[in-house]
Formats: sequence, C-alpha cells, structure tokens
Amino acid sequence: MSSERPHPESVSVEISGCSKQDARIVFDALCACFASDRCAEDVPEEFHETRPTVWLGTFDVADAREGARPARLSSSVDADAHGGYWAIDRFRTTLGSLFTVHDLSAVPGDQEEELHVRLESR
Repeated sequence: MSSERPHPESVSVEISGCSKQDARIVFDALCACFASDRCAEDVPEEFHETRPTVWLGTFDVADAREGARPARLSSSVDADAHGGYWAIDRFRTTLGSLFTVHDLSAVPGDQEEELHVRLESR
C-alpha cells in the first residue's frame, strides 16, 4: 500500500464503458461543480480502437460550485469513485443532480469507500 493518502476531501473517478464524447460530458459536468486535476483543455482521447479505455480524474468536493445543469449522454456511462466517506456522499449527491444514477455497488473500507455507478441522462 502506498504511503501517500489522497486528500480526504478528494474523490478519484474512473470512467469507462462509454465513448470519449460521453466521458467528456461527464467530466465537464463534474468540473462545473468541483475543482479538478482535469482542465477544460484536457479532452478525453481513445488510444486503441478495440481495447476498452478508462479515463481518470480527481475532484475536490470540499467547495462545490452551484449552477451545474443536468447533462445529456448518448449512452450509459460506468463510473467508479474512490474517496473518504464524507467525500463520496457529497460526490454521489452531486452526481444525482446531474444524471440518473444507478448504484451498482459500494465497498466500504477502513477510511475510504468505493462506489460503482452507472450514469444515464435525466
């Protein structure tokens, strides 16, 4: 296990099972709500035509911004989020304001929670 711990108010997100356009829509919607390591110019790319691609981002949920609106996806998007319990709860609430969220599973840990969801347009 790494000795570095993520900031307790940050959530790491992996997006998969979707097109790069839908990945961009999800990241743009989340960036409208939270500070992130993904900037506006950071466009998701697909590096291989047949192998699945996973896009990663980290979001600081401590200072949520208001005003993000629900986003339209062309198909469902699978997202895995990792973070502290408070951060995951806040992140999940925000996801619910942007997308229809289907909870696939949640794995509690000692200090962190892992959340697996499927996102669809509202």
